[in-house]
Amino acid sequence: MSIGTEEKKAIEIIHTALAEGINYFDTADLYDFGENEKIVGKALKEVRDEVIIASKVGNRWNQERSGWTWDPSKAYIKEQVKQSLKRLGTDYIDLYQLHGGTIDDPIEETIEAFEELKAEGFIRYYGISSIRPNVIREYVKKSNIVSVMMQYSILDRKPEEESLPLLHENGVSVVTRGPVAKGLLSERMLEKASEKGYQDYSNEELTEILPLLKEKAASLRSLTEVAFQYNLANPAVASVVAGASSVEQVRSNAKAARGNPLTEEEVAVIKKISKQTFYQDHR
Repeated sequence: MSIGTEEKKAIEIIHTALAEGINYFDTADLYDFGENEKIVGKALKEVRDEVIIASKVGNRWNQERSGWTWDPSKAYIKEQVKQSLKRLGTDYIDLYQLHGGTIDDPIEETIEAFEELKAEGFIRYYGISSIRPNVIREYVKKSNIVSVMMQYSILDRKPEEESLPLLHENGVSVVTRGPVAKGLLSERMLEKASEKGYQDYSNEELTEILPLLKEKAASLRSLTEVAFQYNLANPAVASVVAGASSVEQVRSNAKAARGNPLTEEEVAVIKKISKQTFYQDHR
């Protein structure tokens, strides 16, 4: 999502990721009006069989491209997969995800669309991208999803008590996004802080907590590494998706993912410093 539309630079970022051992690439038809899918497909064409390409569907751009509407209908999903395949320049998508979802959707119809695409060979697997507990529970109960993409980090631990255990128990993998919390969990931590704070933290709380995390949990390694390893320490988490708008960021992220796992003591310290919060909506 963050690599931009300057093709040469974007492809260089993707090729750097490949060189760093990254094999999971996540895009969506929504990103840059489909241009992102084209760039991803072009960059990975020569190594298609060696990588996992994930894309998403459900958001329909209006004609002016000034906004989009939500459309989880079977007809829309089955039509849009063809457009994504064309842009990606591939015969199949490894993981096709519903890009959102509400409890008012025609969920059975949506599942039927994904199951048919799987049977027809257009996709290998399907999942959803959602943080809504009521939606996640329905898909776990009624579908064969293999993954749920959701925001999760030291500064956003809402999935921990509810969603992650449920998904782990049911053999559904979690793909986490936002592991460094918009740069707050990086070496630039307080530079990235805003007056609005972040999630359930005020700016004042961040000013107190971030240096404490650095001192108690990241004194011997980077805060970025600690952030990645915190996500990876949860048994439900299969992959960490972090945005990167430069080659340097990709290398930094890859290094963080390759770091040493956190000990139980380190995880306990992080949990003591940060706070456990809960989803208030979409019950």
